[in-house]
Amino acid sequence: MLTYTFEKHSGVSLYEQLYRHIKEDILSGRLAAGEKLPSKRTLSGHLELSVITVKNAYEQLIAEGYIYSVEKKGYFVSRIDRPPHAAAAGAVPQAAAEPVYTLDLVTNSISAEYFPFTVWSKTMRRTILEQDTGLLQPTPFNGALELRRVIAENLQQFRGMTVDPEQIVIGAGTEFLYYLLIQLLGRERTYAVEDPGYSKIGRIYESNQVSLRRIALDEAGLSAAALRQSGADVVHISPSHHYPTGIVMPIARRQELLRWADEQEGRYILEDDYDSEFRFVGRPIPTMFSADRHERVIYLNTFSKTIAPSIRISYMILPPHLLAQYRDRLSFYACTVSSFEQHTLAAFMAQGRYEQHINRMRNRYRQKRDAVIDAIRTGPLAGKVEIMEQDAGLHFLMRLDTELTDDALRRAAAGKGIRLALLSDYYHNSAAAPQHVVVVNYSGIELDTLRRGLARLAELWEE
Repeated sequence: MLTYTFEKHSGVSLYEQLYRHIKEDILSGRLAAGEKLPSKRTLSGHLELSVITVKNAYEQLIAEGYIYSVEKKGYFVSRIDRPPHAAAAGAVPQAAAEPVYTLDLVTNSISAEYFPFTVWSKTMRRTILEQDTGLLQPTPFNGALELRRVIAENLQQFRGMTVDPEQIVIGAGTEFLYYLLIQLLGRERTYAVEDPGYSKIGRIYESNQVSLRRIALDEAGLSAAALRQSGADVVHISPSHHYPTGIVMPIARRQELLRWADEQEGRYILEDDYDSEFRFVGRPIPTMFSADRHERVIYLNTFSKTIAPSIRISYMILPPHLLAQYRDRLSFYACTVSSFEQHTLAAFMAQGRYEQHINRMRNRYRQKRDAVIDAIRTGPLAGKVEIMEQDAGLHFLMRLDTELTDDALRRAAAGKGIRLALLSDYYHNSAAAPQHVVVVNYSGIELDTLRRGLARLAELWEE
C-alpha cells in the first residue's frame, strides 16, 4: 500500500502533494509499468484523505500520462521512459558539506557589525521616494550617471585621478568586466597575469579561450623583463597592493611597465586596484592610470571589499579612444547592475557616508590586524613564526618555522580544525614557490576562537 507523509500547513494542497509523491515513485521506478494502484476509496482510507483529494491527484496523473484507467478494473502505471539513474530521479545532487573549522585563515568575510545596516536601509527608502518611477527606467549601458559622477568625484578627491564620468563603465563584479574587456581588446591578443596571483583571474582568461602567459614576480612586483620576453599584449596587474604577496610596486617599475605599453601599438595595462582603500601606513599609492600619458591603462575597482561581497558593483575606467570603441561595438550590452542599487550607492556616496564608512572600516581592520598579529606573536606560536607584508589590505603573510612540506602542513592543520591558505597555492607551479608561508586573511577571524586555534596549530611542533 502506498504510504506518504503530508504537510498540512505547507501551502501546497494535499492533492498536489499526493500527485507529486506518486509521480516521484513512478519516475524512480518504485512503481513499475503496469502496476495496479489502490482504488480511490482504499487509498483515501489508508492515507486518511478525502476521496476527492485522491481523485484529483489521480486525474492529474492521468492528464500528464503517468497513469491510465481501465473501466471496472482500476488505475495502472503507464510505461514511460525514465531518466538515467532513475533511482535518483528528482533528487538534486548535493554539494559536499563544508567542514567546520576552529580557525579559518582562508576566508575573508565581513562581520555583520561592520555593515552600516541602518544608514543603508534609510538610503534605500529615500532612494525609492526620490527616484520614484525613475527606478523603473533602463539605465545607460555604462551605468547610472549619478553613480558615475560620484565615483569620479571620489577618485579625484581621494586618489588624485581626473576622470570624466563618461569613461566609467559599471558592471556586476570585476569578473564580468574582465569578460567585456576581452571582447573589447580582442581574443587574438596574448594576455599576461601575475604569478603568483589570484588564480580566478587566470581561469577567467583561459575560459575565454585567449592565449595566457604567467609572469613571475620579483621584489618590485611583476618582472618587466619577463613580460617583454612573453610576447604579451595585455597585462593584468595589481600594483598598489599585490595579492597575495603584499608587494607595492615602486615608481621605477611602474614607469618601466608604462614604457613597455608605449613601445608597441595595441598594448594595454589592466590596473586592478581592488583593496587600495585599506592602506594603514602612509598615503594611498598613486595609480598608474594617473601617470599614463598615452591612454594605455584601464583602471578597475570594486565596492565588494569596501562595503560587502554581496554588493556586486564594480567599475572600469576606459581611456577615451577605447571608450569610443566600446560605444561602437559593445554598448548593446545592458548594464548588469540594477538601477535601484546604483542609485542607492550613489546617494550613499554623495552624502559622505561612503567616506565615513571607509574611515571606520580602516580603523576597525587596523585594530583587527593588530589584535591578530599580537595573538600570534605572544601566543603559543611565539618564536615559530615571522610576520610579513602587514601594512595594507585584508591579509598578511606568516612564515612558519617547520620542516613539513606545504601539502603535509595543510593536511596536518586541517586535522586540527584549522584551514590554511599557503603562498604556494597561488603559484601556477607550486614547486617554485617559497614554502611554509601562510596567507592570513584576517577580516573574518573570530578573536574569541583565535587563541584556541593557534594553540592547536602549535601542537604540530610538539608532535
